[in-house]
Parts: sequence; structure tokens; C-alpha cells
Amino acid sequence: MLLQPSSLHTRHVSLPSSFSCSRNLPFKVPHLTLIKVPEFQKLSVTCSISQIHSYGTVDYERRPMIKWNSIFKKISLMEKPELGSATVLNEFEKGGRKLTKWELCRVVRELRKFKRYRQALEVYDWMNNRVERFRFSASDAAIQLDLIAKVRGVSSAEDFFLNLPDTLKDKRVYGSLLNGYVRARMRDKAESLIEKMRDKGYVRHPLPFNVMMTLYMNLKEYDKVDSMVEEMKQKGIPLDLYSYNIWLTSCGSQGSVEKMEQVCEEMKADRNINPHWTTFSTLATMYINMGLFEKAEECLRKVESIITGRDRMPYHYLVSLYGTIGKKEEVYRAWKVYKSMFPSIPNMGYHAMISSLVRIGDIEGAENIYDEWLSVKSSYDPRVVNLMMDAYNKEGNLDKAESLFNQMVEAGGKPNPTSWEILAEGHIRDQRISEALSCLKEAFAIRHLKSWKPKPVSVLAFFDLCEEEADAASRDVLVGLLRQSGFLKSEAYASLIGLSDEAVIGNELLRGRDRTDSSSASNEEEKDSEALLSQLQGSA
Repeated sequence: MLLQPSSLHTRHVSLPSSFSCSRNLPFKVPHLTLIKVPEFQKLSVTCSISQIHSYGTVDYERRPMIKWNSIFKKISLMEKPELGSATVLNEFEKGGRKLTKWELCRVVRELRKFKRYRQALEVYDWMNNRVERFRFSASDAAIQLDLIAKVRGVSSAEDFFLNLPDTLKDKRVYGSLLNGYVRARMRDKAESLIEKMRDKGYVRHPLPFNVMMTLYMNLKEYDKVDSMVEEMKQKGIPLDLYSYNIWLTSCGSQGSVEKMEQVCEEMKADRNINPHWTTFSTLATMYINMGLFEKAEECLRKVESIITGRDRMPYHYLVSLYGTIGKKEEVYRAWKVYKSMFPSIPNMGYHAMISSLVRIGDIEGAENIYDEWLSVKSSYDPRVVNLMMDAYNKEGNLDKAESLFNQMVEAGGKPNPTSWEILAEGHIRDQRISEALSCLKEAFAIRHLKSWKPKPVSVLAFFDLCEEEADAASRDVLVGLLRQSGFLKSEAYASLIGLSDEAVIGNELLRGRDRTDSSSASNEEEKDSEALLSQLQGSA
């Protein structure tokens, strides 16, 4: 039986006997941001330690619940985030409040949950400047190292690690550094570090294996994923849900249905593993990759049958994945159930629904959901607006896209770099070089608010237009922006836009240091990675 508003948690689905894999697996896929299930051909997995608290590492003192959320809201809603979190914290204390470590660590946890890593690190920086008030533990060190790697780069995280006293360098801190290497795809350093961890007895639980399996997944070295699984079995280290999820994703990425379903059966027989909706959403994604839409739909029905609690995320994946296989009626049914279960739907829920309808080609339906969102939105999220802007732009209707953009600005919303890039794409199509370049300049000016690179296809289209119009000056301006932003340090990205020769000399040194700029070749791959990340971690 499918999900129905009145019987969501009381009825269960039995899959047809022909479904050979009856239980288990996830899909980030990032940040999340689900928010769109893009092309599934480019799967980039990230198994992060960014939810360190999930492994029992947040050991700050337990206090009665305080209004920590007021601190979080003030930081996350700062009109000028460049002033830093310290500004908000100082204001609270000037008002006569003494902030506790419990409150601050709870704020950090929430900021990390919503990927506001810079602001979370600023909270720790503020505490670091008050060592007489705050006692720091190994878990604090692990979290800080993780944030430093994300915000300032791996080399800064290495410096932080080297300066830590040995008493704080436990398995959590080593694991955090390992995760930093894996995120930056520093294979040699990751393999060297995990050997040290083996020597110290720190590789006796699944997490470090999961992190290394993720590295090999991203490098498409699937045989090494199998090797890590085999090592776990030989050493008697039980696979956890994430281990199975990565293993299954590896099998699916190779297009091996038989092997993937064998792993499913093994997971089904593992008494330590409880079925989770993320397992089946990942299976659905793998089947979609292989064009097996019927099996994908069976997996989605299984997701519906095991949703428990008050978790919104499964519904985001349901409406998105049903849209990916073209099941319009199922998209609307899952949406109706979602709305019946919760008094309000967050921006990311509307993002998932609108994205799915746009993918199906139901623009009218997407417009209706967008209008509904406008009437209930908690904030003017530019990512939701961008969906409709992009849809209109792809239909050749730049005027409509600009109208939505202007409405957002007039209502106090703040466009993000992608908002400006969409407008630029419309101007490029309409052969307006000056207007396109102006929009791209705006995008580059605010790129610090979000990880962003201009899409290679957009850059190439602009270069082609400049060549047609013999406008070398405008082309040089864009090349300068790309160079100034550091994007040309990535040889992979530079080659995609025909600027391999512009790649900065010295990239060999860069490979041994930070590689955050070259971790993916395009924005789409980054979005895939964020989506899978959310799944591999469970749900935020």
C-alpha cells in the first residue's frame, strides 16, 4: 500500500516477490541540500566526519535547555556576515549574559548542520580567545580541525593538528584529519595517515574504513572499495549502515546489478543492520542510473513503507526521485502526504517539489507550487527562485526570469551567484555580451557566500560569443575574473573551459597542499556529492 495521509505510519508495503533485493541502501548527494536530484551519471560520494556528534564525540557539558537558538538565528541571519560571529556573541555578553560552552557548542552544531562552516569556526575562534573560561576536549579539537579544513584548507588543518598537544590527538582528531584529506582527494596523505592510525589502534571501528572507501569511490577505484570491505571482515569489524551504503553505491556505479543485489542480500542477513529509508533511496538511484525504472519504483515504495518518526528528508527524496522516473502522479501523491504530516514545509521541501515538476516538464504545476511557497515562505531563499528562473530561461523567456529576479530583490531577497549566472546565460543566448558580462561580474562579487564556479558550458558559450563579435576585451575580463578567483588553479576545470595553458604554474605544489578548488570539475558534480553526503550521513 502506498503512503496515504491517514495511514502513513500504520501500514507497510510488501514488495513483489520478483524484487530480488528486498532490503536496504542511501543516496549525497550533498547538501543537503536535496534539493535536486541531477543527472545520475556523475556520482561523487563524500563520507564526512562533519557530523562528528553522531559518533559520540560532542562531550561538552550537559546543561538545561537555554535559548541557544536565539544566538544561532542572530548569527545565521546577519545582514553583514563578513562582520563575523564574534560580533553577535559580543553583543549578547554586553547585554549582561554570560554565554556557556553548552550554548556555544549547540550553536556550532546547528551551524554545521546547515553548512555554515565559516560562522561555526568563528564561534570556536571566539572561545579560543577566552581559554580561561572554556575547557577544550579532543572532540572540540576534532570539530575545529574539520571546520578549518573546510574553511581555510587542508594545509591549515595540518598546522592545527601539528600544534595540538598529544593528549588531545585521539582517534577522533586523526579521523577528522583523514576526512580532510579524503575531501581534498589527497590519496597519498590519506593512505599514509590511515597506516599511522592502524599502528595506534585507531582503526577498529567502521568510520575510518567508510572514509577511505569514499575516497576510492570518488577516484573510481572500485576494487579498493572491495578491499576495504574484505579487511573489515577479516579483522572482525562489523560493517555499519554507511559501510553497506558505500559498498552498494560502488557496485551500482560499476553497473553491476547482480553484485549490487548480492550485497543487498548480505546486508539483509546482517542482524546488526536495521533497514533505513536511505538504503532504498540509494538503490532507487542506482537502478535509475541503469535505466531500470520499475525496480527503482519498487525501491521508492519500500522507502514509503519504512518512513518513521518526524523526518522530513525522505519526502524530499521521494518527490525528487519519482520525478526523475517521470511519475507525475506519484510526485503529487507523495507531496500531498508530506503536507498532511507536517504543519509547515521548509524551503528545501518546496525546492525538491518544484525541481521535480520542472524536470517532468510540468511548468504550470511548478508555478502553482512556487506561488504557494511565496505565500508561506519563512525566508526568500534564492535557490527556490533560481529553479523557476532557470526553467523560464531554458524556454527562452528571459523576461520572465528577470521578473522573478526583480521581485526577489524588491522583497528583500538576496540573489546568489547562480541567480546572476542564470541571467548571464540568457543574455549570452540573446547575444548581449555587455549585459552577460555585467551579470557574471555580480556573480563573482558575491561568490564568497557559497561555493560556486561558473558552469563550463556557460563560460565556453561566452567565449564563443566574444569570438563571433570580435570582442577580445570582454573575454579577457572574464579570464581575469576566473584567474583572480583561483579557479584556473584547477587543471581539470581549466581544461573544461579551454584554458589549460592559463593554469597556474606550480600546481604540482598545490597537489601536496590544498585541493579544495579541484575537488570537482563542475558545479553539477559538487551538487551530486552534496546529495550523496546527506544520504551517507543519514539525515540532518
